[in-house]
Amino acid sequence: MICWFEAGVTDSFGPELSGLRDGLGFLPGSACPHYDREELRRPVYRELVQDGFPPGIALDDGAGAHYVGTELKRVIASSPGAAGYRVSSDGEERL
Repeated sequence: MICWFEAGVTDSFGPELSGLRDGLGFLPGSACPHYDREELRRPVYRELVQDGFPPGIALDDGAGAHYVGTELKRVIASSPGAAGYRVSSDGEERL
């Protein structure tokens, strides 16, 4: 998921979560998967955005984001309670 965005949150390079700023950039901003399943995802992503990381979207496991072009049309959930969130320096908003 994060590869399509300008930036994302990953643990692909070691055990620690970190911000990755060299995504493909087809979608603006940043993304964070596993928002509800990994204890540190939410606080790490929110802290990164507070510290100047591009704002973006976070998705719980079982949720997907439907984009048309670069516009988010809706969040789709295959699991009960799964959701997406718009995350900015002002906090998060459930979508």
